[in-house]
Amino acid sequence: MKVTIVGAGNVGATCAQRIVEGDIAEVYLVDVAEGLAAGKALDLAEAAPLAGHSRSVTGGTDYEGAVGSDVVVITAGITRKPGMSRDDLLQTNGRIVSEVTASIKAVAPQAIIIVVSNPLDVTTHIAREVSGLPRERVMGMAGALDTARFRAFIAMELGCSPVDVSAMVLGGHGDSMVPLPRHATVGGVPITELIEPARLEEIIERTRNGGAEIVGLLKTGSAFYAPASGVKDMVAAIVRDEHRVLPASVLLQGEYGLSDVFVGVPVRLGRSGVEEIVEVELNDEEMAALHGSAEHVQQTVETWKHLSSS
Repeated sequence: MKVTIVGAGNVGATCAQRIVEGDIAEVYLVDVAEGLAAGKALDLAEAAPLAGHSRSVTGGTDYEGAVGSDVVVITAGITRKPGMSRDDLLQTNGRIVSEVTASIKAVAPQAIIIVVSNPLDVTTHIAREVSGLPRERVMGMAGALDTARFRAFIAMELGCSPVDVSAMVLGGHGDSMVPLPRHATVGGVPITELIEPARLEEIIERTRNGGAEIVGLLKTGSAFYAPASGVKDMVAAIVRDEHRVLPASVLLQGEYGLSDVFVGVPVRLGRSGVEEIVEVELNDEEMAALHGSAEHVQQTVETWKHLSSS
């Protein structure tokens, strides 16, 4: 199986590392910056004897290397700066994702597309429009990251292993995301029995601001280790046909009472892409929050339509 990663910055290069060193697929890394993708790919290839894998990893500036790709991961775009919201990225990254998707469509028209570029839910909408692919084959990596952050913060609070924390975050990737504490457990024990409500609300708020917190600390960059791990899990589920249930931003058509909008929900991933959209039971408050998050995404899509037509 072959995976192309568009964008050889921190996120893209770390995605490539996770995928080849996880013995998941061969990787082609592409970037418009001369020598960047080729250099990072060569460095990763030279690490193969030490990392103990035999996966091919190459890089370049042209899209011809993407021919035959089973999955394409789009990480290209500018990163957030301190004080910049995901929506501030819309005009620049929307245009970049549109151009990248058109290039991928020309050389790998049947590839499954995973979008990572922010604002995630809107760039995923753009990628589907440009590619013309069915909704099962275009998705965004956000829910996996948001859920991982929620799990990590719960583990930090309780002093337990994050592996033992099960949790779920729905909705758009941003301030309107919807962590579901009622569905979170540690070793099967509900976290609502382990963490006081006021403290739990603080953890939920930290999850919503998880990306901004890292941007504020780094000053000149944004998160890449955790996003790359989210991509790796999604790619593995697809190329290995694992049928794993993972959160992803997908186009809803009636599920959760929503239509024609990309938001994060649990999905089953396999060789054909999204095999099933899993509808979890939500109470009235949770459903209202999910619909509010979807409304924010839809408003941003409308902003993009206005910007792209002007």
